[in-house]
Amino acid sequence: MNMDRRSFNFLGLGSMAVTLGLASPQAGAGDRKEMSFEVKKTEEEWRRLLTPEQFYVLRKHGTERAHTSPLDKVYDAGIYKCAGCGQELFTSQTKFNSGTGWPSFYQPIDGKIGTTTDRSFFMVRTEVHCSRCGGHLGHVFNDGPQPTGQRYCMNGVSLTFVPASESEKDKSADQPS
Repeated sequence: MNMDRRSFNFLGLGSMAVTLGLASPQAGAGDRKEMSFEVKKTEEEWRRLLTPEQFYVLRKHGTERAHTSPLDKVYDAGIYKCAGCGQELFTSQTKFNSGTGWPSFYQPIDGKIGTTTDRSFFMVRTEVHCSRCGGHLGHVFNDGPQPTGQRYCMNGVSLTFVPASESEKDKSADQPS
């Protein structure tokens, strides 16, 4: 059985593993701690800005339970942004139903995400984070659809969705009259 961290949590074993000291939400954060990001806040500032679940996922590398995010089944036209800093990360055109219980995309917007090696839970995976604030978003796997063959499996709580009608209003408000 191929067991990744999301499967581990889905089976209800994730919290048991943490309790037993087998893994921690920050395991694998590694080299990201040395990276510099445009948006910098103290831990207390992040706690005030984010909900407890967003803080756990974005700042402590947690994973939300499968099938709990309403964004998993949103297929309307629009943009998915980082819940931490508001940076645009994915377009709805690249979203697909992976059947995993988490919002999945086959391609991010160029330059908007970064990756690091995650060695937690007895495996090696590629962690995905926001390139602007460093917030943990999820992981990328090589079992997605064409044209990229990648599956960006994201925590819904780390994203906000802006419908196309609202994002168009935002863009027109930014234009000089």
